[in-house]
Amino acid sequence: MDEETSNLTSQHVQNFSKINHTNFSQFILLGFQDLHVLRIPIFMLLTITYFATIVGNLLIIAVVPTSRQLCLPMYRFLSHLSICDILISTNIVPNTLQVILLGGSPLSFSGCLTQLYFFGASAIIECCLLSVMSYDRYLAICKPLHYSAVMNYRVSHYLVVWSWLVGFLQSMVTHSLILQLQFCGPNVIDHFFCDLPPLLALSCSDTSAVEIAVSIVSIVVGILQLVFIMVTYICISASVLQISSSTGRQKAFSTCSSHLTVVGTYYGTLITLYLAPSRGYSFNFNKVLSLLNTVVTPLFNPIIYTLRNRDIKSSIGKLVFMKK
Repeated sequence: MDEETSNLTSQHVQNFSKINHTNFSQFILLGFQDLHVLRIPIFMLLTITYFATIVGNLLIIAVVPTSRQLCLPMYRFLSHLSICDILISTNIVPNTLQVILLGGSPLSFSGCLTQLYFFGASAIIECCLLSVMSYDRYLAICKPLHYSAVMNYRVSHYLVVWSWLVGFLQSMVTHSLILQLQFCGPNVIDHFFCDLPPLLALSCSDTSAVEIAVSIVSIVVGILQLVFIMVTYICISASVLQISSSTGRQKAFSTCSSHLTVVGTYYGTLITLYLAPSRGYSFNFNKVLSLLNTVVTPLFNPIIYTLRNRDIKSSIGKLVFMKK
């Protein structure tokens, strides 16, 4: 049965590869072509990972507004980070499971562009939220006397709205440019989701406008915000080192360690995947990095925060076991 599915998929891909006009209605996602006997185990592993991602992030979203311990802006930002993680996972994983199970799968033209739009938007939103969270930690540790006045409810609300608006609006600019491209064939994408680089490689029109727009967004949203986070943590480290007691220093560092771990993981995969030179890297290596970025990282975030934060663990325990 596995061989029949594989043969049908290969024939399907060959037929669609012969199409050579601008109005074809779908792309073919190849996914991972060499899984063979590992297809079912990997399918099951990704299904469990996706389920755990949704449950873990939903717990954080549910517990933050219901717990008095978690009324700080930092936890409000964390709940929105969890919403963003659910958006990333739900946008990518269900279709990826289909691609893995069938050894390749068609995706409509509109479906591909929709997936790409929400992938870009969620990536930008996550970058913005991580920057906002680093600024929150900077105020809490470096400017503790001014924290309540500066990071009040209204300011934290505006920062959250700003993060989501920046993500959707900037992704819309890129999306509008992509809509102007022509795709003449072939329509085979050697990936498990509709990512931008393989999609642009299939276009038969000039893609320079899209590439320039993406470069500007990458610099403004990615690199500059990463620099901002690094500067805030340099300031945080300098302030913490001035604390006389070792207990105080340890407590201050512990409040930042979860966020710093998430930042390192998220930006580490992004830089390796999109900013490092593509030559010398195999397609499979890029797919594995994309899998880490879109499937593993959204699960990684709630695990890090729940394991390292007593308030979140106790609040989740009260929520789950209905304790007062």
